[in-house]
Amino acid sequence: MKQKLITLLFVFTVVNVFGQVPTTSSPAEVNDPTKAAAATDVFSTKFVSAVKKVPLDTASILMYDYDGTFFSYDLESETIGWTVKAADSFTPMCANGVTLHDGVVYVPFINGEIFAVDNQDGTVFWKSRIGTITDQVVLKDQIPTISNGKLYITTQNENSSIYAINIKDGSLAWSYRLDALNNHTPVLSFDNKVFVQSGSNFYCFEANSGKVVYQKNFESAVTGKPVTDGENIFITNEKNVLFALSPSKPDVLWEFKFDETQNNSKERIFCKDKKVYFGAQGPEVSSVYAVDSKTGTQLWKRDFAGDNIEYITEDTDNIWGYTRKGKLFELDINNGEIAFETKLTTQPISNIEFPEGDSIYYYCDAGLIQYELEGKDENVMYMRTSILDNIYSAYLKIIR
Repeated sequence: MKQKLITLLFVFTVVNVFGQVPTTSSPAEVNDPTKAAAATDVFSTKFVSAVKKVPLDTASILMYDYDGTFFSYDLESETIGWTVKAADSFTPMCANGVTLHDGVVYVPFINGEIFAVDNQDGTVFWKSRIGTITDQVVLKDQIPTISNGKLYITTQNENSSIYAINIKDGSLAWSYRLDALNNHTPVLSFDNKVFVQSGSNFYCFEANSGKVVYQKNFESAVTGKPVTDGENIFITNEKNVLFALSPSKPDVLWEFKFDETQNNSKERIFCKDKKVYFGAQGPEVSSVYAVDSKTGTQLWKRDFAGDNIEYITEDTDNIWGYTRKGKLFELDINNGEIAFETKLTTQPISNIEFPEGDSIYYYCDAGLIQYELEGKDENVMYMRTSILDNIYSAYLKIIR
């Protein structure tokens, strides 16, 4: 039963019991011995059955709770269908997203585990683990990239590598040691290549073999998520520059410098119809930019004074997002004009999902919220049994 969110008072305890799949070691294939992961960075896989295409459970939504629990929730019966959780984790933390491909859900956990599970009943096809670290975050801000039968993902801290994993059985196809300790953006797959940033370096690999096509070094760290318009690659640095790069050689095609007081676009970037859209944060003003992907010319800019943009995405040819102070907004993608804006009483901490009808879904510290756009109502679709401190992020995926 939906509940209108007015005041939430919680005095709860949680008891979770999750079945775990044991791991067995398997040899790691490394494309370049000089860039091999350290001997302690063992890659292991527990194979249960080969991945196969699975019908979709369209009555459910996948929720990655901020305590690190991943589960399927039936919106009709309002019950949890199945749950998957990491075998060990030194802190309650989600910090990643998931990918749904051919009915199989690929779930990374902060301890380095990656599950391939049936979206209908949570049956595990395989579980791989990168490294054996139990006191650090191995996978952070990762959404598995699936392409040509492989899953691509980057790790951090002692592992600090890119891994290509065969999605059929969870075995390791190749890996490559990266330069920086912190690798916080998903991998881009395009034109039979994969692209990833690591510190001040930007890499292009052959997708199948892991051979380095090129490595581009920048003056400062490139911290933005790489995106493509179908021709070239775009990435922002830690300061205030958007770069356009060739997908086959380390050439910078153009640079776009935005407001020098702004930076930190990270994952707030996407391409559509030969345009690059991104959100940049600043101490006083945060902005969404639209830039022509061919020329690097600014098309429009929308400012948010006294606030910071936390998230943007595209849906039905418009831009949706929210700010740090809980402002939900919709922008006309053609000119940046505000099409919808409201102040929420709950603070989103996840991506936004768009079900059929005049509403959106997001996750807050209390649970899953359905926001009705016409009535501006915030309805609790799933309520957590406790609220934790130090919340980092959550993630949603509608099954469709």
